[in-house]
Amino acid sequence: MIPPEQSAEFVSNMEDVLEIYHLPYDSKVRVICMDEQPIQLVKETRIPLQALPGQPESVDYEYERNGRANIFMFTEPLSGWRKTVVSERRTAVDWATEIKHLQGQRLSR
Repeated sequence: MIPPEQSAEFVSNMEDVLEIYHLPYDSKVRVICMDEQPIQLVKETRIPLQALPGQPESVDYEYERNGRANIFMFTEPLSGWRKTVVSERRTAVDWATEIKHLQGQRLSR
């Protein structure tokens, strides 16, 4: 939620960002979008029962928590390039490490 006292500044900054997305593709000036998503890892605790004629497979939705992970996603929408990295943690150091790797790579489709 955007606090009302900051909404004008936020909208102005967002308009600047959105203008960049409307620029034509230029391989010398890459527009890379970055996002991250923490996920919970789970494993099944029961083996699904095979489907029988006329009946679907029976799956029990009980699960066991099996840790956590983080997904970093980098994409250049205008060229179709993307890169996904799964890490054990989601810290500022992990993010900075991925940005450093990204800067050192030749972005190719």
